[in-house]
Amino acid sequence: MRERRQLHRNRVYYGGMVAFNARNSTVACVVRNFSRLGAKIELENPGLFPDQLDFTIERKGLSWLARLVWRDTNAAGLAFSPAAWASDVVPIELARKLRNSERINRQLQARIDQLASEH
Repeated sequence: MRERRQLHRNRVYYGGMVAFNARNSTVACVVRNFSRLGAKIELENPGLFPDQLDFTIERKGLSWLARLVWRDTNAAGLAFSPAAWASDVVPIELARKLRNSERINRQLQARIDQLASEH
């Protein structure tokens, strides 16, 4: 098989997380190899996931958008664009704060809608 990767991937054993559906659905995975352009992950039923998802490696403190480029029974290959590595990498704590702020905003908007409908 011809190697098509632009960058060598290091063999790793990290815990990872994939998220989709506006980060409302999350699934733990194992990261088996990793570079700044992509990763191989192991998880159950990758065929059920959308092509675009959020990918986090907490140990590294990284979170960014990823594209599924291949899927197997219990594994998948992710690709990150070089531009995404440079500009879209978000520290995990900042991503968590953003997600929490979005949740609070939804709750406040629901309360405003409720109060408006009472008058």
